[in-house]
Amino acid sequence: MQDRITFEYAIIRFVPKVEREEFFNIGVILFSKEKKFLGVKYHIDKDKLQAFTKEISIDFIETYLQSWTHICKGDAKGGVIGSFEIADRFRWLASTRSTMIQSSKTHPGKCSDPEATLQTIFEKYVL
Repeated sequence: MQDRITFEYAIIRFVPKVEREEFFNIGVILFSKEKKFLGVKYHIDKDKLQAFTKEISIDFIETYLQSWTHICKGDAKGGVIGSFEIADRFRWLASTRSTMIQSSKTHPGKCSDPEATLQTIFEKYVL
């Protein structure tokens, strides 16, 4: 078990009316410093979205979350944040915000495969 490394993750939440503090989980972001891994997975359940609000389109949310994917990859489409060091990109994405897209507090763990762990957490908390 010595090949297990530490990681941190946060759950991505959709909060249609911030003042009501109601939300549902739409994704996960996971960071491992040792593996130099930063990944995000998301899925927006259309039925849940419609139950929470009819004013916001799924395309709007997906466009927003696509920028998170670019930031995780560190590519130019991630803008200035995409050029940050990997740990700083995670901290920026997982920081507290009062917008429609928020993340939970970060949680630590140990794993041997960050990509597989991201998928497991995604299936457990989002799907």
